[in-house]
Amino acid sequence: MRIDRFLKLSRLVKRRAMAAEMVSVGAVRLNGKPVKPSADVKAGDNIEVAFPRRLITAEVLTADESVLKRGGMSCKIAGDRRLGEDELPWRMDDKPLGCEAGELK
Repeated sequence: MRIDRFLKLSRLVKRRAMAAEMVSVGAVRLNGKPVKPSADVKAGDNIEVAFPRRLITAEVLTADESVLKRGGMSCKIAGDRRLGEDELPWRMDDKPLGCEAGELK
């Protein structure tokens, strides 16, 4: 299943158009790497979604569309971190930031 569709059906993002735009601008990572909206998601993948003041990390449990449409459990939230006003979700080397103050750039 496409990552933009998965984000919408799993209710991590409200609209598919918004999900596609977030993926396109680099606010979504699949297994730690930036991807295109058409990237395939499968069970076991890790997704990071950066909102303006929040970084959500989720593990994909299923990418079966019929399960998602029936409201089944699609992912497990592995992390939900608030971001400071001037804090970026990722370092310039594309690795997620830690919570330690010394890692902020």
